[in-house]
Amino acid sequence: MTIPSSWRQDTEKHGADDPTTGELVARVTEDVRTLVRDELRLAQLEMTGKAKRAGIGAGLFGAAGLLALYGVAVLVAAAVIALALAVPAWLSALLVGLALLAGAGVAAVVGKGQVAEATPPVPEAALAGVKADIDAVKHHGAR
Repeated sequence: MTIPSSWRQDTEKHGADDPTTGELVARVTEDVRTLVRDELRLAQLEMTGKAKRAGIGAGLFGAAGLLALYGVAVLVAAAVIALALAVPAWLSALLVGLALLAGAGVAAVVGKGQVAEATPPVPEAALAGVKADIDAVKHHGAR
């Protein structure tokens, strides 16, 4: 059996160094695997950071609740002292209670900010990367 001359010309044009279709498919498959692995790693890193921020925010909310509880207890003690003794000792207890409540307010504001930065719990950078990769594949495939 002889090889048609048009096939021989194609082989001569492309040369022996050009990859075959099978090699190109294998390369694309490996590139897609690597791309997916990298995108998953990026998503994992992003979600870890967001979970950490949410944990810090929740801890600060807990601290705000505890400080508010102590503040209420001191304010109650101040009211009791004020009513029972009617002397300046109540003033010091009142000031301590107000200071604790102010601390609770600061912790609540900071905690809310931490939780707000961690939401929504979606790996936005990873999703943007995947969308960009899909767009790039679509544009190169359309050519």
